[in-house]
Amino acid sequence: MFTVEAIIDERGNVKILQPVPLQGTRRALVIVLDEPALPVAETALLSEAALAEDWMRPEEDEAWSYLNRATS
Repeated sequence: MFTVEAIIDERGNVKILQPVPLQGTRRALVIVLDEPALPVAETALLSEAALAEDWMRPEEDEAWSYLNRATS
């Protein structure tokens, strides 16, 4: 189990703000906070796909794996 940040627009559409590496289908819970979402920079959205190529490499998982151990 882990947490990812998302925004929900006025129509109820959910946009997850980072890649979520999964194997197979998973259930999810959505908690709606009582605070407005900060505007997402268009540049960040446009660069997301390019950056995801680096984020999804096994070397990245290994480099950041200590954070998973710290929250377990």
